[in-house]
Amino acid sequence: MALAKTTVVDKIEVLERGQIQVRTATVVTEDGVELSRSFHRHVLVPGDDTASEDSRVVSVAAATWTADCVTAWNAWVAERQAAETNGD
Repeated sequence: MALAKTTVVDKIEVLERGQIQVRTATVVTEDGVELSRSFHRHVLVPGDDTASEDSRVVSVAAATWTADCVTAWNAWVAERQAAETNGD
């Protein structure tokens, strides 16, 4: 009876404003038969540090986060913060 636990990035999605949503699956198997699977998600926003991410996530970020994308993201964040400050 051999139990094994593996973790793999199984989904990478690019959202409307360039955010990257990453889903990681943790799979527990016994003698090659899957016993359980659970998921964890996290989101990266344009310009985030990707040094600790899966290499495929780094590639998607490099292709997606152009200078224009990062500038647009920062402008959107600034607009949202200004709206919250003004009570909008």
